[in-house]
Amino acid sequence: MTAPAQQARQQISAPPFAVVPGAQVQQALAGREKQVVELVESVYRLHGAGDSVNPPSYFLRFTDRPTSRIIALPASIGGSVHVDGLKWISSFPGNVSAGIPRASAVLILNDHDTGYPFACLESSIISATRTAASAALAADRLTRHRPGAPRPVRVGFFGTGLIARYIHTFLAATGWSFDEIAIHDLSIDSAAGFRTYLEQSGTPGRITVHDSAEELIRASDMVVFATIAAEPHVTDPAWFTHNPLVLHISLRDLAPEIVLASANIVDDVEHCLKANTSPHLAEQLTGNRDFLTGTLDDVIAGRTTLPADRTVVFSPFGLGVLDLAVGKYVYDEIARTGELQVIDDFFHELRRYG
Repeated sequence: MTAPAQQARQQISAPPFAVVPGAQVQQALAGREKQVVELVESVYRLHGAGDSVNPPSYFLRFTDRPTSRIIALPASIGGSVHVDGLKWISSFPGNVSAGIPRASAVLILNDHDTGYPFACLESSIISATRTAASAALAADRLTRHRPGAPRPVRVGFFGTGLIARYIHTFLAATGWSFDEIAIHDLSIDSAAGFRTYLEQSGTPGRITVHDSAEELIRASDMVVFATIAAEPHVTDPAWFTHNPLVLHISLRDLAPEIVLASANIVDDVEHCLKANTSPHLAEQLTGNRDFLTGTLDDVIAGRTTLPADRTVVFSPFGLGVLDLAVGKYVYDEIARTGELQVIDDFFHELRRYG
């Protein structure tokens, strides 16, 4: 063995393995919305420049539980984050009626040099955080790059669960303030709960719960879709004649006819145009992708300008690289405080020949 090879072998070792529970994740992220949005923007730039690996998500579905699924999102990100990993997130809508959240998740971070996992983090908070940060970033950048269109002052939340709450938090923390906030949810209790949350958090502006989707959309300059819809349920393009900005976070709410009548921004073309998302249905209907205006990275980089006289729809599939970046941020913050919960001897067989 050569001297450089021996030196490299001596320098590489299995990292310690830490478990990061949800309370620590939440503490590490609390009040850092602006920093997380900046982080998410930097990851979009890295992804756009090709400094990432983000293969297709893998869906585990069940014949006996057709509404439920578990998704694996493997990814690798370069830059200063420099980490590999996997998010494993489940969606069981029946949980809601039992009084527990629909989604649960863990995130595994892998060491860049050895491939060894070095952390397992509770990730429903990380997932909601990166989703909300992406939405807040898109709201800002899509508004900036839409010459002639006024900044939205009326926001509507269609779907009022955890993701809607996180998106509202990130919008407020990044400088958004609205004269009117509209709410619509198929669950009366969920709509009432979201309204109570807004009132107790001191949110300015008039809050209105709408009985119909049409009322909410027509009353909003910016519409946030955060539902669990499996197929399009908003079908009339006439509801969008005022050309709002639409944050289509749940991806399957809009009929393809609405997509085709809009300017469409996605986070990643190949990821978004699959699994029967609304943009995927539009592609199936037309046989082409001409309805796509560009990606969020195109908008951030100034390669794409958006029209003021058409509805603008942002449809993010949700990239695993965002989870990795936010998860690594959390890990680094906790490591900095010396509060990592390390599992001693988690890896047992560390000698090749015993």
